[in-house]
Amino acid sequence: MALAPPRRVVPVPSPARSGPAVNSDELVAVTVQGQIAHPVGHAAPYRIGYDGVPRVLPGTGGIVLNRRIGDLCVGLAGDHIEPGVALHNNNREVIGPRDGPNNALITYACVGNVARVISGDCRGQVGLVTGKHGGVNHVIVDFPTPVLLRLQIGDRVQIMAHGLGLRLTRHPRVEVLNCSPRLLARWGLRERDGRIEAPVTHLVPSRVMGSGLGKNTAWRGDYDIQLADRATRERYRLGSLRFGDLVAITDADTRHGPLYRAGRVTLGVIVHGDSTVSGHGPGVTPLLTGPASLLRPVHAPQANLAEVFGVRRAVPPRVQPTLSERDRRQRCVLREAPPRLAFETG
Repeated sequence: MALAPPRRVVPVPSPARSGPAVNSDELVAVTVQGQIAHPVGHAAPYRIGYDGVPRVLPGTGGIVLNRRIGDLCVGLAGDHIEPGVALHNNNREVIGPRDGPNNALITYACVGNVARVISGDCRGQVGLVTGKHGGVNHVIVDFPTPVLLRLQIGDRVQIMAHGLGLRLTRHPRVEVLNCSPRLLARWGLRERDGRIEAPVTHLVPSRVMGSGLGKNTAWRGDYDIQLADRATRERYRLGSLRFGDLVAITDADTRHGPLYRAGRVTLGVIVHGDSTVSGHGPGVTPLLTGPASLLRPVHAPQANLAEVFGVRRAVPPRVQPTLSERDRRQRCVLREAPPRLAFETG
């Protein structure tokens, strides 16, 4: 009687460095897939800024050729720019919701997962999952520039999704979202006096967080940092944000969807660029959330995915004016006194 061939265990990329203890033996790696998404135009080409100026700008989707993780994301002539490539699964299912395949893609994929091109001229090239963008429901992947120049809209990219169910075994009050074990191991997290110290580039006050609030989950996207208030932007150096920066949002709780909660902190990664539209700005995909007494951000200018994974050198953080400030076109200004009302409004 012939013996059955030995069971082959598919290797999962192992972390190159150490970090807090996690439940790695419990995790399951699942393959998900998407296609490089075409940019989608709205019925009108204009985006009306919070300064009243209509602009025609590149937006989400497609293959961004000259912006990657490690590059500045403020002041660009673009709106919600997604560095690298944006993935969307366009398949349909006969069971469950019609967009079930894309729901799985954006839920399962975790920041730091390995992505591989499986069709087209770049078949076999390897990239890095860098974030998730809600609303358009894209997964964002970084590839080397020579690969970006050869990729085509519609090329299929397969991701080894590994990270759902991840827990910090010695810190049960700190929850992990959208984060791969590879990122946790390389981030530079340190355990000291019962707390976790996490390198970040910026502190972001929760009062400036905008689009994305109101969702009941932080597993399928991001929420935005509003940069319209110049004083707050300058105080917290938010004009120097870069794609891939690891940041800390103070007084923010994302366990069951983004919300304000004093005494908590959320750590996340900058996944898309700034916007002039009210309520929008650079997007943050949450990675860790917990009590501020247990999760302590530590300033580190090199805390960027490009540096963490050795992909490329991040540009030095430099404060940039927003596109609205750079654009000197006439704003919509009320030049006449408003008519008197027939009643007092107080």
